[in-house]
Amino acid sequence: MKAIDTQVLIIGAGPCGLMAANELGRRGVEALVFDQEAGVATAPQANATQARSMEHYRRLGFAHEVRALGMPGDHPTDVAYFTTCSGYELARHRMPSANQAGARIRELAHVWNGAELPHRVPQSLVEQVLFRHATALASIGIEFNWRATGFEESAESVLTRLVHARTGEVRAVRSRYLFAADGGASVTRKQLGIGYTGGDAAERDFMGGQMLSIYLDAPAFYDVVKAPRAWMYWTFNRRRRALLATTDGRGGFVLQTQLHKDEKVEDITEAEAGRLFLQAMGRDIPFRVTGVATWLAGRALVAERYSAGRVLLGGDAVHLFTPTGGMGYNTAIEDAVNIGWKLAAVAKGQASPALLDSYEIERRPVALRNTRFAAGFADSIGLYTPSPAIESEGPAGEAARARAGAYLEQHGRSEFTIPGFTFGARYDGSPVIFEDGSPSPPDIPTVYVPSGKPGGRAPHAWQADGGSLFDRFGFDWTLLSFGPPEPVAGLFLDEAKRRGLDLKHLDLRDDPVAADLYEEPFALVRPDQIVAWRGKAMDAAGIVALFDLVLGHAPDGGKQKA
Repeated sequence: MKAIDTQVLIIGAGPCGLMAANELGRRGVEALVFDQEAGVATAPQANATQARSMEHYRRLGFAHEVRALGMPGDHPTDVAYFTTCSGYELARHRMPSANQAGARIRELAHVWNGAELPHRVPQSLVEQVLFRHATALASIGIEFNWRATGFEESAESVLTRLVHARTGEVRAVRSRYLFAADGGASVTRKQLGIGYTGGDAAERDFMGGQMLSIYLDAPAFYDVVKAPRAWMYWTFNRRRRALLATTDGRGGFVLQTQLHKDEKVEDITEAEAGRLFLQAMGRDIPFRVTGVATWLAGRALVAERYSAGRVLLGGDAVHLFTPTGGMGYNTAIEDAVNIGWKLAAVAKGQASPALLDSYEIERRPVALRNTRFAAGFADSIGLYTPSPAIESEGPAGEAARARAGAYLEQHGRSEFTIPGFTFGARYDGSPVIFEDGSPSPPDIPTVYVPSGKPGGRAPHAWQADGGSLFDRFGFDWTLLSFGPPEPVAGLFLDEAKRRGLDLKHLDLRDDPVAADLYEEPFALVRPDQIVAWRGKAMDAAGIVALFDLVLGHAPDGGKQKA
């Protein structure tokens, strides 16, 4: 069988695989994407695109397209807690609508150091945007109904075998690298013999066992529920705990509920799914079930390794989350961004293949961090059980609802306003980051402390003209200077040109806010908007050594100091 040749083969056309394709294609690197499904996902799945993912979509030029999807622009994105959806409202965490995001983010600049706010949209709609942009790139090809069955690695390439799901046709693809974003049941990870570490069965009153996602149309919901509209409605009672998320603001919903011990997955018919929905509603309304999916809550799993030789893994293939905090899909997007620019740099001869070793070193600790935070959110909501009196009339019921409301209001803030969780992940200890010896900022989910210390996301600043500093960054490398740039900037640009790198220089000497955030006269920002180095002026030899380090050529890695 004659093999098809490509630079990078991507298995899986979910958000991780499609984002990797966009990163590679935007840099002109040839990649083929194969997925065993018939097309891009249509079920809503995750419904929270965090601000860091939105910043990457902004970098690629389509954040505005994503922001326009999902609920109407004026629909509130509140999270509201009720006894049942038609019962008592207990608490509400208010958040701006999509139309308010642009103005609100500038008002919050002192606490929200970013160019984007989160967006509430079904993951399936985001995947369609990622797919559309990837297929428009000349070097990217995407095919569906192909299942990877195994691979063989040689010194120079990986040969992957695929079978067509409908015809049985067999195909072989030879690639320089294989990136497997093929889900929690990853065939690729299993062939490599890589297992998961972490917890897989945390028990909770909610978000700690066998879960159902019930997709339904229920426009009558808005006629029955007179409370102000919300993006997500949580029910908190002794009979049926659930969360109901709107997918379009017009009557499309997904209900997530945990099965009780006497309820079995195999017994969940369409009629039974409807019964569970009505339990959460608290009264009868017209509705139509459009689909049911099962999954397991309580997971906090991270793969033992992210790569072996020329084979690399990302997304659910290396981490499985309990969805509190909405970080599974968002962590997968950052996996793709990290490996995407690195694979492109190696494929184009700009970087040493050793640069790819930093992928696991940087991303695995972040997955451990994010699964830990997500499990903490699940504990916060799932271990707090409703009082028996929560739905009762009279003083006991009123007191129970007041206690629950106070707790849930605090929980809502801690789970849904999380700039530290979103922006605060760091790559300290990476061999391709120039360590400067300064302390790392605190890592707290609800608070983000911007820092120019190498290894973290580049601090954001709004410019005098109202624009975003991030919009001025180059697509690949960016050199920031906060004082007189010459001759250092010229030496950086010359060395970048010699190496075939796209480096943009930004003269920010008139921006005291940005200068205060970065603290040194110069900073070098990577293609993924991570600070690779900051420091004072250096000569040509120092700049050569710096680029050797950040591109994987320096054998002593991060031990080298600026």
